[in-house]
Amino acid sequence: MTATAEAIERGVLGERLWFYSNYHCNLRCSYCLTESAPRVARRELSAETIVAAAEEGAELGFQAFGITGGEPFLREDLTGIIARLAQIAPTLILSNATVFNARRLRELEALEGLPVQVQISLDRPDPDVNDEMRGRGNFAKVVDAIPKLLARGIGVRIATTVDDPATADAVEMERLCELHRSLGVPDCDHVVRPIIRRGRAVAGQLGRGVGFEDFEPELTITADGAFSTPFGPTVTGGRLDTDLLVTRATSPLRRPVDALMRIAGEQSAGADARIGIR
Repeated sequence: MTATAEAIERGVLGERLWFYSNYHCNLRCSYCLTESAPRVARRELSAETIVAAAEEGAELGFQAFGITGGEPFLREDLTGIIARLAQIAPTLILSNATVFNARRLRELEALEGLPVQVQISLDRPDPDVNDEMRGRGNFAKVVDAIPKLLARGIGVRIATTVDDPATADAVEMERLCELHRSLGVPDCDHVVRPIIRRGRAVAGQLGRGVGFEDFEPELTITADGAFSTPFGPTVTGGRLDTDLLVTRATSPLRRPVDALMRIAGEQSAGADARIGIR
């Protein structure tokens, strides 16, 4: 067993290796961590970089992969990237589910039978309220896309982001759960998470402030370097936040892995106040 695999087994390091495939997005959500929008710099990782890091990650002991952005499905080569990663380990892709036109859905049929899940953002059971934060027409596109993905053998998870899960309206949350169940997504595939005060949420004073100790250490590879969590490579006021940067170098992967294990291993017992965001 490698040192990385041992760290994962002991809970020092998360089992999933993350990739920021790109930073641009067709939406401009009010609490976006990366200030993503249609015209921001793309900052893409090449397909070759992603696959090579995934292969090395599997050799080191990572057991799953994650792809986030931006909106990953704006990339024309994403389905091929997903297929290559999913042949190595289960792969989760975070998406707003608003770009699944007929062509993209046909392409995704090639992933049937592979361990792939798409995690889709859906924040409220009412279209108007949901779309206030995510953009006009978002709700309708999401509820249309979910059954189409499931019909093609693609797993779906729902991610709901609220200001504070502990004080969320229980009736509204139950209505949201009834909605995702009706679309074919069970409760075990519904995650509720708080707004993190990073990125665009800073200007709006939304959510809660966080630090390294609030997150499970999950190595995250971006065009700007390796970070300790997929919630780390945020952009505030157009500038990259580097407080959760582990190393600028991302290859060989062992270098940021070793650095993150050292940082995580230095956390004192009892200091872990993780908020359980996945």
